[in-house]
Amino acid sequence: MAMTMANASLSSSSSSPHFESNDLELSRTNQDEHQNAKTWPTSNNDLMTYPIEIPKEQKITPLVSALENAIQENYASFQFPGHNLGLAAPSTLTRLIGELPFHYDLGEIDGQFTPESPILEAEKQAAGVFGASKTWFLLGGSTCGVLAAIMGTCNPGDTLILPRNCHISSISALFLCGAVPKYIFPDYDSHWDAATSVSLSEVERAIKELEIEGRKPAAVFITSPTYNGICSNVKDIAALCHSRGIPLIVDEAHGAHFGFHPQLPVSALQQGADVVVQSTHKVLMSLTQSSMLHVSQSLLVDKEKINRCLQILQSTSPSFLLLASLDATAAQLKENPEIVFDNAIQLAKEAKTALKQIPGISVLDFPNTDPLRVTVGVHDLNVSGYEAKDFLFKDQRVVPVLTGSRAITFLFTPGSRKEHVTRLITGFLNLSSSCRKAKKQGIERAAIQPFVDIEIKLTPREAFFAKKKKVDIKDTLGKVCGELICPYPPGVPVMIPGEVISEKALNILLQAKAYGARITGASDPNLSSILVCEV
Repeated sequence: MAMTMANASLSSSSSSPHFESNDLELSRTNQDEHQNAKTWPTSNNDLMTYPIEIPKEQKITPLVSALENAIQENYASFQFPGHNLGLAAPSTLTRLIGELPFHYDLGEIDGQFTPESPILEAEKQAAGVFGASKTWFLLGGSTCGVLAAIMGTCNPGDTLILPRNCHISSISALFLCGAVPKYIFPDYDSHWDAATSVSLSEVERAIKELEIEGRKPAAVFITSPTYNGICSNVKDIAALCHSRGIPLIVDEAHGAHFGFHPQLPVSALQQGADVVVQSTHKVLMSLTQSSMLHVSQSLLVDKEKINRCLQILQSTSPSFLLLASLDATAAQLKENPEIVFDNAIQLAKEAKTALKQIPGISVLDFPNTDPLRVTVGVHDLNVSGYEAKDFLFKDQRVVPVLTGSRAITFLFTPGSRKEHVTRLITGFLNLSSSCRKAKKQGIERAAIQPFVDIEIKLTPREAFFAKKKKVDIKDTLGKVCGELICPYPPGVPVMIPGEVISEKALNILLQAKAYGARITGASDPNLSSILVCEV
């Protein structure tokens, strides 16, 4: 049995610690306070949780208040994390960001899945703000939400309808749950070399093809908006799915701000989607990596199953700084949502107007597009998007959110500033002048519509666990791909395990690499070889 501090001070053993009288008095005082204190539950790992009780007036931001109250406790910590409120924080980092972030990096306040947790209270309030029946805070980005949404709706052997240009996380979910993909193909604009929206007719075609085979999809999954901000008609797709008893999952990672201003598109939840994943950190104000998963009032979705999936996928040691940033963001949106976006929308309009006046520059102008995404075409200057990106960085230190072969996309957020817009316009003015003076020759570009003629030999899960070998890239044509390879951003796989490697896929991948795109997922970063399945 462990001795109390008072008993230890009275021990006659020579090895026992010595306490002065004032130490003993302090010890007794602390013991009395402890005996009179409320008993607090322990976490799933039997670690002491910090005794936080949030007054009613502080429940506007339950997690922010919990952090504030925890710091005021002035406790003696023998818990995680090891830096102990910054007392042992690495100096190389504190010189950069100071010690304050470490003060609020607490080990545990309450578990995310325990009743009466400030996390659950914050999630309930966020659900009200975003119009959901149930909301979960995510610390693994939207990737975690996509994994949970698909795993929570699909069983092994089920069919999932999804776009072939979906984010890499969707394919990873198929590895985990064993569902089989039924790919649909979004519209494609060759002038911009970009996938646009998923049409209602394409989703209907896929559902009918499965019905002819006597099958019903476990769910339909779409991405809206795209990285370029182009939205699909979620309302009509949701109505189609529901008419057949199929839940609709929407990867709305780039649209967490939708529905909070009259000039912004309507959110997927407002349009009838059953499950929606949002990257709250992308356009809204939470810290990087923090996201949300929302479920509507739908009876087509098992919320408890999604919750169980999240317990598998989420860390049992969440960052309360990241969680609190989600809590604070939801509270700010509830207070004055329209004011948050007024400045960003106005700056984006001004930027588009100015950019359209620059010779050789064009601006993407699609219907039903996020006004905070500005996609600028540079193809008439005879340069690639990658070359334009490098020029803008060297000239004005301007950094875009997405670079493509023919265009660059810029994101405007509540944090955008007039001075940054001025630098953006100046950079394009200088780029236009430089290219016209140089009279640069047109670039070679393979105008290829991707993904329309794929051939699948193995399911993603079968291919993921199959034996593999490395093959020189020039000898991979016709073989079954064994790894998930994609340029990033946007994180759309060019090659998926189980698909037959085609000449088109190889050309797209090598072209992206030649343009300077960052290639992820390949075991050989130089792309001189590719892992293939031994089948």
